[in-house]
Amino acid sequence: MEVYVGTSGYQYDFWRGSLYPDKCKKEDMLAAYAQHFRSVEVNNTFYRMPKREVVQRWADATPDDFRFVIKASKRITHKDPLTDADSLAYLFRVLEPLGDKLGAVLFQLPPYLRKGVDRLSAFVEMLPEQAPAVLEFRHVSWFCDEVYDALRAGPAAMSLGDFEGKGGDALPEGRMPNVSTAPWGYARLREDDYDEASLKAWSAALSLEWERLFVFFKHEETAPTNAKAFAGLFSP
Repeated sequence: MEVYVGTSGYQYDFWRGSLYPDKCKKEDMLAAYAQHFRSVEVNNTFYRMPKREVVQRWADATPDDFRFVIKASKRITHKDPLTDADSLAYLFRVLEPLGDKLGAVLFQLPPYLRKGVDRLSAFVEMLPEQAPAVLEFRHVSWFCDEVYDALRAGPAAMSLGDFEGKGGDALPEGRMPNVSTAPWGYARLREDDYDEASLKAWSAALSLEWERLFVFFKHEETAPTNAKAFAGLFSP
């Protein structure tokens, strides 16, 4: 299993002096980040669709084995949840310069959106062929067999990890069900910090029979340290 560990975002001033040189410019942060990690989850694309020339610069700034996860625009996940075929097609066209560096596209649904299996199935059918899609559900109603079956029809992965949404009291330990729906795995670890025992517990929980696994830590000051420690658990 190929394991890609990183952080949610990379342009953070408070990482200067630790992850980055003290005077690292924002435009140089991605190249500096890629010296430490094999993957990054780009979150600002949720607020604004990326431009193709920007995507090309991302590709040019990173090594061949680096992988990007792009958070889909809120036009697709919030404005008209999972029904905007034009915006979906546009997003994947814009991401074409990444080529094999596109690890996945994350579709994070709003916490108020309840289960809609027909809506989900129609969305999965709209995805480009072999598109590496990941769905993050933030209402507890989505966690059921009929949703998992709809994802497997894609296939599309379900984001795992810490649950930040509505109805979390109904989930054991506030975590998403550890269910595999695609040949790849995806997890978002959202706590401010993790001790060694917690990281080992997550590595065991996520060691399923996947071709590849993406794991991202929340953009806190502790995220690079946590990510490096977690990646080390999978080192030979």
